[in-house]
Amino acid sequence: MHMRHTKLLNLVNREKRVSVAGLAKALGVSEVTIRKDLTVLEQKGLLRREHGYAVMITSDDIANQLSFNYERKHRIAMRAAESVHNGETVMIDSGACCTLLAEELATNRRDVTIITNSAFLAAFVHKQPNAHVILLGGEYQNESQVMVGPMVKKCVSDFHVDKIFVSADGFTPSGFMSDNLMRSEAIHAIAAHASHVIVLAESSMFESTGVVLAFPLAEVQTLYTDEDIGDTVIQELHEHDIHVYTVSLDDGE
Repeated sequence: MHMRHTKLLNLVNREKRVSVAGLAKALGVSEVTIRKDLTVLEQKGLLRREHGYAVMITSDDIANQLSFNYERKHRIAMRAAESVHNGETVMIDSGACCTLLAEELATNRRDVTIITNSAFLAAFVHKQPNAHVILLGGEYQNESQVMVGPMVKKCVSDFHVDKIFVSADGFTPSGFMSDNLMRSEAIHAIAAHASHVIVLAESSMFESTGVVLAFPLAEVQTLYTDEDIGDTVIQELHEHDIHVYTVSLDDGE
């Protein structure tokens, strides 16, 4: 995403509703340019347009998650993308950081295949030049736009990859947590067909507990997060042989 788009999203999310004229003045570009930017961001589901204004989205879906702390999520995704090589096949979970990872791979990698149960992710990247997505079948969960249920397990049974990138809603001493039982069961079943489980999450995730255990610490090999993660958490993860990679937030937000 263009840096101007990131600044525009930050302004809209801070003010809730901003005029096109106000955005143009704040960002130092013409109103014509701002309208083009708003068209792009609205098509991605990151904001809503009203006559002469840009308005923050207030739903709980992934598009809304993407609009908050976008630069932080983007930096985590870019750092994780460094571990994926041209020609590789990877599995990617739903979630904001994971979606941005998929976008990076579909844009700037060659011949990377993404296996996912996220309909949102598949739709988000489908126009990118190198998008090659295998969407696993299952029962469609409307609120999260993912496929869940026993059909997911059947669909993934013939695959095996080196890496799966997953999200998390919370953390406890037992491991990484999810807020939804069916989503947790689905992604855990998918992860059984990957050699390495890699978590992408903002450091604020560690302040929540979640509802159901998705991945015990013993099943996770790597975490990508931001530099605000606490030293105590890092030490705990290291004790379970989890590699932790942090991204700097300088000039990011």
